[in-house]
Amino acid sequence: MVVSRRQAIREGWLHRVAVTVCRDQRGRILVHRRSGQVSRFPGFYEVEVGGAVNVGESYEQAAARELAEELGICALPRLLFTFINRSGLSPHWLGVHEVVVSDAMVPDPNEVAWHSWLTERELRSALQDWNFTPDSNEAFSQYLVFRTAQSLLWGPEGCSWTFPSE
Repeated sequence: MVVSRRQAIREGWLHRVAVTVCRDQRGRILVHRRSGQVSRFPGFYEVEVGGAVNVGESYEQAAARELAEELGICALPRLLFTFINRSGLSPHWLGVHEVVVSDAMVPDPNEVAWHSWLTERELRSALQDWNFTPDSNEAFSQYLVFRTAQSLLWGPEGCSWTFPSE
Protein backbone atom coordinates (compact mmCIF):
# COMPACT_ATOMS: atom_id res chain seq x y z
CA MET A 1 0.00 0.00 0.00
CA VAL A 2 1.33 3.44 -0.95
CA VAL A 3 0.33 6.40 1.24
CA SER A 4 1.21 10.07 1.14
CA ARG A 5 3.78 11.55 3.51
CA ARG A 6 0.97 13.59 5.06
CA GLN A 7 -0.99 10.41 5.87
CA ALA A 8 2.14 8.64 7.19
CA ILE A 9 2.78 11.58 9.54
CA ARG A 10 -0.86 11.76 10.63
CA GLU A 11 -0.94 8.01 11.37
CA GLY A 12 2.55 7.94 12.91
CA TRP A 13 3.79 5.42 10.34
CA LEU A 14 7.45 5.10 9.45
CA HIS A 15 8.41 6.69 6.15
CA ARG A 16 11.73 7.63 4.53
CA VAL A 17 13.34 11.06 4.41
CA ALA A 18 16.66 11.94 2.74
CA VAL A 19 18.72 14.89 3.99
CA THR A 20 22.12 16.28 3.02
CA VAL A 21 24.65 18.21 5.05
CA CYS A 22 26.31 20.62 2.62
CA ARG A 23 29.91 21.69 3.21
CA ASP A 24 32.00 24.17 1.25
CA GLN A 25 35.65 23.78 0.25
CA ARG A 26 36.70 25.28 3.61
CA GLY A 27 34.64 22.76 5.61
CA ARG A 28 31.95 25.20 6.68
CA ILE A 29 28.37 23.94 6.87
CA LEU A 30 25.40 25.43 5.05
CA VAL A 31 22.62 26.65 7.33
CA HIS A 32 19.39 28.04 5.97
CA ARG A 33 16.13 29.45 7.22
CA ARG A 34 13.01 27.90 5.78
CA SER A 35 10.63 30.14 3.88
CA GLY A 36 7.51 31.30 5.67
CA GLN A 37 5.54 29.63 2.86
CA VAL A 38 6.53 26.01 3.59
CA SER A 39 3.97 23.81 5.32
CA ARG A 40 6.26 22.29 7.97
CA PHE A 41 8.31 24.45 10.36
CA PRO A 42 8.07 27.75 8.41
CA GLY A 43 10.78 30.23 9.40
CA PHE A 44 12.83 27.61 11.29
CA TYR A 45 16.52 27.09 10.59
CA GLU A 46 17.96 23.88 9.16
CA VAL A 47 21.37 22.26 8.99
CA GLU A 48 20.40 19.92 6.18
CA VAL A 49 18.52 20.07 2.90
CA GLY A 50 16.06 17.33 2.13
CA GLY A 51 12.63 15.82 1.94
CA ALA A 52 10.57 12.69 1.53
CA VAL A 53 11.83 9.72 -0.48
CA ASN A 54 9.34 8.76 -3.18
CA VAL A 55 8.23 5.21 -3.85
CA GLY A 56 10.88 3.42 -5.95
CA GLU A 57 13.45 6.13 -5.24
CA SER A 58 16.72 5.53 -3.37
CA TYR A 59 17.90 7.78 -0.56
CA GLU A 60 20.66 9.06 -2.87
CA GLN A 61 18.22 9.86 -5.69
CA ALA A 62 15.90 11.70 -3.30
CA ALA A 63 18.81 13.66 -1.79
CA ALA A 64 20.04 14.71 -5.25
CA ARG A 65 16.50 15.71 -6.29
CA GLU A 66 16.03 17.80 -3.15
CA LEU A 67 19.39 19.57 -3.64
CA ALA A 68 18.36 20.51 -7.17
CA GLU A 69 14.87 21.64 -6.11
CA GLU A 70 15.86 23.64 -3.04
CA LEU A 71 19.34 24.97 -3.90
CA GLY A 72 19.73 24.57 -7.66
CA ILE A 73 22.71 22.26 -7.08
CA CYS A 74 23.38 19.36 -9.44
CA ALA A 75 25.31 16.86 -7.32
CA LEU A 76 25.18 13.27 -6.13
CA PRO A 77 25.56 13.36 -2.36
CA ARG A 78 27.16 10.45 -0.51
CA LEU A 79 24.91 8.46 1.84
CA LEU A 80 26.64 8.26 5.22
CA PHE A 81 24.11 6.41 7.40
CA THR A 82 20.44 5.90 8.16
CA PHE A 83 18.62 5.84 11.49
CA ILE A 84 15.11 6.04 12.86
CA ASN A 85 14.52 9.64 13.89
CA ARG A 86 11.81 9.95 16.51
CA SER A 87 11.98 13.75 16.80
CA GLY A 88 9.74 15.95 14.70
CA LEU A 89 6.21 15.32 13.56
CA SER A 90 6.38 11.52 13.43
CA PRO A 91 9.01 8.76 13.43
CA HIS A 92 10.82 8.28 10.13
CA TRP A 93 13.88 6.67 8.60
CA LEU A 94 16.38 9.44 7.99
CA GLY A 95 19.10 8.93 5.39
CA VAL A 96 21.89 11.40 6.11
CA HIS A 97 24.14 12.41 3.20
CA GLU A 98 27.06 14.75 2.72
CA VAL A 99 28.19 16.79 -0.27
CA VAL A 100 30.89 19.37 -0.88
CA VAL A 101 29.35 22.30 -2.73
CA SER A 102 31.77 23.97 -5.10
CA ASP A 103 29.34 25.64 -7.49
CA ALA A 104 27.18 28.68 -6.90
CA MET A 105 23.76 27.97 -5.42
CA VAL A 106 20.47 29.39 -6.60
CA PRO A 107 18.13 28.77 -3.64
CA ASP A 108 14.42 28.52 -4.37
CA PRO A 109 12.83 31.46 -2.48
CA ASN A 110 9.71 29.34 -1.90
CA GLU A 111 11.90 26.96 0.15
CA VAL A 112 14.84 29.03 1.44
CA ALA A 113 14.48 32.54 2.92
CA TRP A 114 18.13 32.97 3.97
CA HIS A 115 21.36 30.95 3.95
CA SER A 116 24.96 31.22 5.13
CA TRP A 117 28.06 29.09 5.70
CA LEU A 118 28.97 28.49 9.37
CA THR A 119 31.93 26.82 11.00
CA GLU A 120 31.11 23.88 13.28
CA ARG A 121 31.79 26.12 16.26
CA GLU A 122 29.44 28.83 14.98
CA LEU A 123 26.82 26.20 14.20
CA ARG A 124 27.01 24.68 17.70
CA SER A 125 26.33 28.15 19.11
CA ALA A 126 23.47 28.78 16.65
CA LEU A 127 21.85 25.45 17.58
CA GLN A 128 21.58 26.78 21.15
CA ASP A 129 20.18 30.20 20.20
CA TRP A 130 18.12 29.84 17.02
CA ASN A 131 14.92 27.88 16.33
CA PHE A 132 16.03 24.84 14.33
CA THR A 133 13.79 22.06 13.03
CA PRO A 134 13.80 18.95 15.25
CA ASP A 135 15.46 16.98 12.42
CA SER A 136 18.34 19.46 12.33
CA ASN A 137 19.31 18.90 15.94
CA GLU A 138 19.03 15.12 15.78
CA ALA A 139 20.61 14.69 12.34
CA PHE A 140 23.52 17.01 13.13
CA SER A 141 24.21 15.23 16.43
CA GLN A 142 24.25 11.87 14.65
CA TYR A 143 26.38 13.38 11.84
CA LEU A 144 29.02 14.58 14.32
CA VAL A 145 29.12 11.15 15.99
CA PHE A 146 29.54 9.51 12.57
CA ARG A 147 32.31 11.92 11.51
CA THR A 148 34.16 11.44 14.81
CA ALA A 149 33.97 7.65 14.46
CA GLN A 150 35.20 7.86 10.86
CA SER A 151 38.14 10.07 11.79
CA LEU A 152 39.09 7.63 14.57
CA LEU A 153 38.95 4.71 12.13
CA TRP A 154 40.54 6.35 9.12
CA GLY A 155 42.48 9.33 10.43
CA PRO A 156 42.11 12.94 9.34
CA GLU A 157 43.17 12.34 5.75
CA GLY A 158 40.85 9.39 5.14
CA CYS A 159 43.59 6.79 5.16
CA SER A 160 43.82 3.81 7.45
CA TRP A 161 45.49 3.85 10.84
CA THR A 162 49.22 4.11 11.05
CA PHE A 163 50.70 2.97 14.32
CA PRO A 164 53.93 4.37 15.73
CA SER A 165 56.80 1.94 15.66
CA GLU A 166 57.71 0.52 19.04
